Amino acid sequence: MSAPSGADALLTKAMRALASAHALLDLGDVDGACNRAYYAMFDAARAALLASGAPVNSSIGKTHSGLITAFSLHLVKTGAVSREVGRLLKRAEEIRIVADYQDESVSLEDAAEMVRQAETFIAAIKSATPQSNG
Repeated sequence: MSAPSGADALLTKAMRALASAHALLDLGDVDGACNRAYYAMFDAARAALLASGAPVNSSIGKTHSGLITAFSLHLVKTGAVSREVGRLLKRAEEIRIVADYQDESVSLEDAAEMVRQAETFIAAIKSATPQSNG
């Protein structure tokens, strides 16, 4: 068999970021947890786009807005992914910006919810994305 596809590698990366988000949340690093939860979703969205055969470049993750727009256009609007799941990615980006760039921290409750939403997002992507090796 060949090496894992780009989509498979991105999904693995997403799962690592989600595990990091959980660990940071357990340590009380709410901003770090939000950052890792967002990037877990970001990488899962990239994986889904690549696996879907959508006409996107493999460097689709170059800009956050470009990825979110492509995800919406090629996966949400086509029905491959629900609108609710699509909204999770946009909301996560908004919270990540607060966590990374604002003076105040995200609340523990909001961070915990974002990590839960990242789990939901990744589970939805995994169920919607064909896996190359089962």
